[in-house]
Amino acid sequence: MFDCFLINVSLFYLIVRGLFNGTFYPNHGRAFPPEHSTTGKYQHVQTGRNHRLPEDGELTAHWFFQDPGHRTPLSAEDRAVFLLQNFEQLAKGSKGIISASGGNAGMATAYVARKMGVPATIVIPSSSPQLVFQKLRDQGANVKITGKVWDDANAEALRLAETEGLTYVPPFDHPLLWQGHASMIREVATSLGPTVKPGAVVVSVGGGGLLCGVIQGLKEVGWADVPIIAMETVGANCFNAAVKAGRLVTLDDITSAATCLGAKTVCQKAFEYSQSGELTIISELVTDQQALHAVQTFLDEERVLVELACGASLAAIYSAVVRRLQDEGRLPEDLRSLLVIVCGGSSIDSEQLSCLRHKLQT
Repeated sequence: MFDCFLINVSLFYLIVRGLFNGTFYPNHGRAFPPEHSTTGKYQHVQTGRNHRLPEDGELTAHWFFQDPGHRTPLSAEDRAVFLLQNFEQLAKGSKGIISASGGNAGMATAYVARKMGVPATIVIPSSSPQLVFQKLRDQGANVKITGKVWDDANAEALRLAETEGLTYVPPFDHPLLWQGHASMIREVATSLGPTVKPGAVVVSVGGGGLLCGVIQGLKEVGWADVPIIAMETVGANCFNAAVKAGRLVTLDDITSAATCLGAKTVCQKAFEYSQSGELTIISELVTDQQALHAVQTFLDEERVLVELACGASLAAIYSAVVRRLQDEGRLPEDLRSLLVIVCGGSSIDSEQLSCLRHKLQT
């Protein structure tokens, strides 16, 4: 038995934090209505930004919400107002900015560019859902579709940056972005109080930016002894491949349907962390089917729809990865609590979920 702390926070907000080097203001923390409501096997009880979810089974969960259900740029508008000069300096003297991302990083870059009055071009791979294309267009970005996977799109973004005098904004491999991600851990520590610390943290890994930010945040709040379970899907497992090889590995292709995890090579800093011994990082894989099962179960139980990339981290619970790690002695049997980072919902809707079901369940 252990407590489970889940953070439902759009990665979009964390990237915007990094681009702006901004902060979140507590008056924007939206909570559930005062009355109790039951969804699935959990009962939500309002306690401000902490939600205790008693359960009849073996797991008792605490839910930490950061703007649940609010994933529009408008929600982040008032938050990202601190030290705007970071982005201004980035784009100073530039004809515009360019980034490659079919997910939250592209959305964040387009949003920040619009707020700063800077032209933005976002290059996305053909594997990106149509709703991502439309959302980027709605932010005023020029959207270019190139290649099958993110690496193809990124190569085109770098080329355009060179030939057209645009400023390249990396989607995951930059310290400012990691600072934005790290702020999430600082807020969790503040919310839980000085006497509570998670027994482990679960996070999905794509290019490694979120992982770097989580590690930075854990170190900042004095939680460096908390193990990290780094989750990927088979076919988008560049971090796992690097950990096993002891060196950076470039995958031949991205075959997972979790396209937001689809970088062929993890960032250097994430790999260095895995080899440094500063923290315990456990790299684990699940199938697309397991990730989809986690997405559907989470939707049924919590009424929150997240993308397949997020399902990878949720599968640590729903596919009993944590239980197996305990049985193998890689996590303590008396695991006190588990912090699961539930991030990413900008690239999925009911239609996209239906497409994933058809693709992965037939």
